[in-house]
Amino acid sequence: MDITFKQVEYTYQPNTPFEHKAIEDLTFHIESGSFVAVVGHTGSGKSTLIQHLNGLLRPTKGEVQIGEYKLLPDQKLKQIKELRRRVGIVFQYPEHQLFEENVAKDIAFGPQNFGIDNQEIDKRTKEVLQSVQLPEEILSRSPFDLSGGQMRRVAIAGVLAMRPEVLVLDEPTAGLDPRGQKDIMDMFYDLHKKERLTTILVTHSMEDALTYADHVIIMDHGTKYMEGPPSSVLSQKEALNKVQLDIPEIIQFILKAEEKFGISLPYHGQSLFDLADELAELAKRGEPHE
Repeated sequence: MDITFKQVEYTYQPNTPFEHKAIEDLTFHIESGSFVAVVGHTGSGKSTLIQHLNGLLRPTKGEVQIGEYKLLPDQKLKQIKELRRRVGIVFQYPEHQLFEENVAKDIAFGPQNFGIDNQEIDKRTKEVLQSVQLPEEILSRSPFDLSGGQMRRVAIAGVLAMRPEVLVLDEPTAGLDPRGQKDIMDMFYDLHKKERLTTILVTHSMEDALTYADHVIIMDHGTKYMEGPPSSVLSQKEALNKVQLDIPEIIQFILKAEEKFGISLPYHGQSLFDLADELAELAKRGEPHE
């Protein structure tokens, strides 16, 4: 589903001493099937933004369009339940939301609330277990007897069982070790490609934004600061430093190599090891890289 924000503003506790404008004049468009990273420091408005995507919040001003659903100020959306079925949100530490006595019941909880029959739920449960790379034997176990990584995958499976068309990921790798972070992000990227999901990743990780996204939105104090292709936006060191962000490690490496050796070394998704090989080849040839 396409997503469009038009001059969106959201104010918490308006007309009180605690009034706080979290986002202001926010305008952007996300194409259906794209993978978009939303990046910004704490307090930049990222969490408020994503809560508009399934109607948890309605804009104070402006308009949010998600597919055929439109969120407007002071106007309840009659199809809010259908919108929430089609937009799945994986919040930070989703495993904290597990509560059923076994994994099967936890995965089935969402679909049951939407009136999906048991036969279809059983089918979906097996499919999403494969998607999150967990064995079927886990279904009868208590989620609280699992490892932290397995618990997170069970919670994600519960979101996927709703078969969303839009998948929103709010810092999905928080608390995981580097290997676990890569495994989870690779899993989401595979799902994005396989299911043709519109995927929105809220992250502090510039590396993840560069590696997985095809578009980046930088937030600052509730406004859109920059947006564009990751390789372009995330290489603008001075601009990012102004909003307490830094360029990804691999871009730093490229810029230093270009400065030191007087070469052009374009980024095209290669790893640090690939870049080292490219530099070695350039050094062997003894000529600039065009």
